Amino acid sequence: MAANETILLTLRLAGSVPARAGRELHARHLAAQAAARTAPNPAAAGRLAEKQFFAAFDTLLDAHSVGPDYLGREKIAELVAGELLMLEEQGLRVPGFVLLPNHLHAVLVLPAAAGLSLYKTIELLHQRTAAQARRLLRGQLPPEADFWHPGGSHDLSIQDETEQQRVLAYLAAHPARLGLPERFHEWPYVPE
Repeated sequence: MAANETILLTLRLAGSVPARAGRELHARHLAAQAAARTAPNPAAAGRLAEKQFFAAFDTLLDAHSVGPDYLGREKIAELVAGELLMLEEQGLRVPGFVLLPNHLHAVLVLPAAAGLSLYKTIELLHQRTAAQARRLLRGQLPPEADFWHPGGSHDLSIQDETEQQRVLAYLAAHPARLGLPERFHEWPYVPE
């Protein structure tokens, strides 16, 4: 991520996507990326492939057909939200995020003067939240089980302020669109 770049970060819990569906989606994504490289406008085709992958991936997560829903537990949601907000103290801007039962989406902005590695910061976020969640889930999460999906995160670059506003609106409406209980709508971590 370059300075002044904005991304939509998605982290998901381990086991939150059926393995077969995940493999099929990944294969379609690779095929779309390969096709984009030979398209008349490779950059536009690649961007479209990434957006389509995000939409399909998010739909798969939203179906919540398998896996845990640890982020639906208030204490775990609070620790993840707190760590996301701590990113601002490290120099990143976090214009908004939403916590859903099995995944989170966060808009992250790396200012030009931040002097940070976004990916190292995300890796540390991943590690810190997993360690804290493991303590809270002691006895409920097998010692060898991962908290977050071990493949890391998925990010989608946000091109401009207009797109960022659309993404933030998408995040704010996400709990209602999924028919989640009212407490998901009232959490302060959902952008207004």
